[in-house]
Amino acid sequence: MSAGEKSDPKCMWRRGAASRPARRWGAPLLALCALQFAHAAEPLPFAVRESQLTGPAQMDLGEVDWLARLNNWKRDTAGAQPAWLAAMQAWRAQHLAAIAYDDAQYRRPELQWTQKNFIQTQAMVEDRYLYDPITRRYTVQRFLDDLKRRYGGIDSVLLWPLYPNMGIDHRNQWDLLRDMPGGTDAVRQMVRDFHDQGVRVLFPTLPWDAGSRDPGLAPPDATARLMAEIGADGINGDTMNGLPQSYADAAARTGHPLVLEPELSFKDDAMLATNLHSWAYWDGSFVPLVSKWKWLEPRHMAHVSDRWATDRSNTFQAAFFNGVGVQSWENVWGWWNQMTPRDGEALRRISTIYRAVPALLVSAQWTPHVPTLHYGIYASRFPGAGRSLWTLVNRNEFQVKEGILKLEHRAGQRYLDLWNGRELQPRIEDGQAVIDLPLEARGYGAVLQFEGAAIPSELAPLLETMSGLARTPLQAYSADWTFLPQKIVPIAATARAAGAPAGMVSVPAGSFDFRVTGIEIEGENRPGMDVQYPWEDSPRRGHFRHMRLDAFHIDRYPVSNLDFKRFIDSAGYRPADAHNFLRHWQGGAPRPAEANSPVTWVSIEDARAYCRAAGKRLPHEWEWQFAAQGNDGRLYPWGNEWDAALVPAPSSARELPPLPPVGQHPKGASPFGVEDMVATVWQWTEEFEDEHTRAAILRGGSFYQPAGSHWYFPQARKLTEHGKYLLMAPSKDRAGALGFRCAQDAG
Repeated sequence: MSAGEKSDPKCMWRRGAASRPARRWGAPLLALCALQFAHAAEPLPFAVRESQLTGPAQMDLGEVDWLARLNNWKRDTAGAQPAWLAAMQAWRAQHLAAIAYDDAQYRRPELQWTQKNFIQTQAMVEDRYLYDPITRRYTVQRFLDDLKRRYGGIDSVLLWPLYPNMGIDHRNQWDLLRDMPGGTDAVRQMVRDFHDQGVRVLFPTLPWDAGSRDPGLAPPDATARLMAEIGADGINGDTMNGLPQSYADAAARTGHPLVLEPELSFKDDAMLATNLHSWAYWDGSFVPLVSKWKWLEPRHMAHVSDRWATDRSNTFQAAFFNGVGVQSWENVWGWWNQMTPRDGEALRRISTIYRAVPALLVSAQWTPHVPTLHYGIYASRFPGAGRSLWTLVNRNEFQVKEGILKLEHRAGQRYLDLWNGRELQPRIEDGQAVIDLPLEARGYGAVLQFEGAAIPSELAPLLETMSGLARTPLQAYSADWTFLPQKIVPIAATARAAGAPAGMVSVPAGSFDFRVTGIEIEGENRPGMDVQYPWEDSPRRGHFRHMRLDAFHIDRYPVSNLDFKRFIDSAGYRPADAHNFLRHWQGGAPRPAEANSPVTWVSIEDARAYCRAAGKRLPHEWEWQFAAQGNDGRLYPWGNEWDAALVPAPSSARELPPLPPVGQHPKGASPFGVEDMVATVWQWTEEFEDEHTRAAILRGGSFYQPAGSHWYFPQARKLTEHGKYLLMAPSKDRAGALGFRCAQDAG
């Protein structure tokens, strides 16, 4: 135990020797400590900031923010640590008693994997490393190999099949998972493939999805049953500040245990008993804050997350100081935020140490903010049977290598520098060991104290691995971040037609300003957002190009169900992936009342096949916009003011209603006479791709959007807006409010 760690053991919460629930074995002790704490005259020497607790000497002194930061180095964190720690321990005892804490879920053998689930990534199911649309196979091994190569691999994955596409039609969150290629049988096999590699699998649940198709079950039951069907290990509560007991109860009814993991901090601290995981959107304070949930329950696994950070050093240092996990999210709704080489190497080393000593990291005697001998260096101690681990972070922008820690020492104790894979030879002064070890600027350290004549054999592989990694310092790896470039998928030219073919409108050659903005809900204006046109040097949300277009022809109306039926009958078209193909038809034909309505439930591949058979092609996005807008920059085909009388009546019903026939709103035509351009059905245009993601640009918006949440796929009815729709496979890409029209070259 290091200087400053001593405290009254009577007020330290511990798991009982018999491992009985805390509310049974700990009640007298907790009540005693609560009473002792309640009578304390002094205010708490720390502050609770949602899921974090401030460290020693970090209380608000009434200074303005800039002055507090300027003067922080003057604060005596080491001197304040003993009183701070005693107050923290007393507060913990009181708080656990107040919430009648029961640790039963943490003691369940089938859920104890959570205590070793250090690195979790979130993966879009559309990621091309996870699913190959050419071979139509899930490629779990390729996905995992890439992560292991770049940052040491993962312990669990949160697979995301829902937002941002959700809401383009009435399908609910459970429908979209079932619509993944191969259906639930293939998804279940994919989950097994992850399990075979030692990786646990979670899926999300979306409480805001209350406007789509009614599943006929309460959401907890619908989720638990589907997770049991596919063999998933847990659920992530998107936007949820704790998953309520109803989810645990629903899982119990299926007989299939599920780990609960909310995105946000618990709204009720009692949820700690059943939410074994959590995400941590933490303040990147120079002086690390303490995980509230881990302080209350050391076996709780938080995953520190900052999806938008291109420098993850704050995230990783906060996690390592607390001995908690990391959310290594890179594919953020199709925006690729790849870890820099330096961050990737730091995470590799952190996870290597974590996986070698997992039992220490859940120590009930965990002590954060163990005093160090330098300002800007912060340490935590994790004691265990016959050994203790210290994790250290250097928050300074310079290296420190001497006099890092001073630890109480007794004969027979030895010390390992786990970060550099070597044994230490500390100076012993007056019964204390003075530890020297190099800490890089913004770097890390890990010290293991043990007793014995020989280094424990189970640590030999760790020391060998870390010694090899340490030969190259983290500072030698690049910290530069860059966007992932995209390319547009070419659209082949067609045979030229001098006049407009039947059902088409001629658009003469002309110049116009192609100005359009992607309407993705998140991402702000970061480089790499949205798409990258051939004339741009990076993807970005807003686009502008003064363009000169050749003449072309474009369908006056979206392709109808009757048009598509004639194509199937004449061409014998049958898609290889037929799930959801024309799912609104009956007996292989459209319902008579919908014969002239826009065809939907067709993928971009289906649309291309139709156009190609007709000697046509899908329009380029700028052609679609010019045909709708002309050259005066108007916001709608008819002008600059929205007129609801010129489009179909909108719907937000929980079931997708039948679409009205085309051609019902001729006054809503564009300057060239093209109709049903907006607020009818979304329309396929371009496809873009990068190494990880395929996406289509959809134009025109539709008449349909589920009600009740701004997280549903947003409408883009203005001619200066487009939707970006992530692509995976036809089974999932087809949608009930998504159709198309064709174009043909003129000449």
